[in-house]
Amino acid sequence: MRNPFLACAAVVLTAAALAACGSSADGNDPEAAGAQRPAASGPAVPGATAGTPTASAPPSADATAGESDITSDDGKPETEGPKTPSDAITPATGTFTKQQKKYLEDRVPQGMDPAAVLQTGQETCDRLRYLVKADRDTAVGAVATEEIPDAAAAVAGLCPQHQDLVDEAAYAYPDGTHTGKALRPGDYRSVSPTPNCSWEITGAGGKEVAADTSTTGKSRTITIPKSARTFTSTGCYAWLPEGDRE
Repeated sequence: MRNPFLACAAVVLTAAALAACGSSADGNDPEAAGAQRPAASGPAVPGATAGTPTASAPPSADATAGESDITSDDGKPETEGPKTPSDAITPATGTFTKQQKKYLEDRVPQGMDPAAVLQTGQETCDRLRYLVKADRDTAVGAVATEEIPDAAAAVAGLCPQHQDLVDEAAYAYPDGTHTGKALRPGDYRSVSPTPNCSWEITGAGGKEVAADTSTTGKSRTITIPKSARTFTSTGCYAWLPEGDRE
């Protein structure tokens, strides 16, 4: 006959084992219940549901500081860093002409395809070519206002036939305020003015020399005298020199 105490102990152990199995199956054990562990790559994104794939969180402002802090006036990032040496600038296929190599000198960041840089310059020349056919004054104004950026470099290296546009633009006045040595006496005509083209010329001590507003949208001609100290233009786009340039 079995010992009653041992029989009772066996019953108790069996019941405990069954209870343990039941607790795992009812979800109390995280992994048995199908709960997901945090991803190995890092902590879960705040607010995300466990087990739901999430896109990587964007880097913070502090993390990206210094990567591309320098931007140009049109909002685009300026490329800084070492440039490809001139003797190492070669296309993937074919060869660059002497003129093209001159344009690309000190312009190709290391690791960048020089053909992409060359295409930018060629597109600038294409825009100038188109504008000259449509209206030469508008082409000069686009260079003077830098609406066509880096035009001088593209012309010098890729389309020297448009050098006269760059030369004239150097004597033009885009909208804005011009003072001191930037002022050159002479006659100037407005290019592509809006119906609210206004200008003001002041002399020593800020005394007004001339001021007017045009609401016609048509070109106007003004004279900047030798006594001028400040010339301000708004809504006139650009003023091109008339006659001889001093």
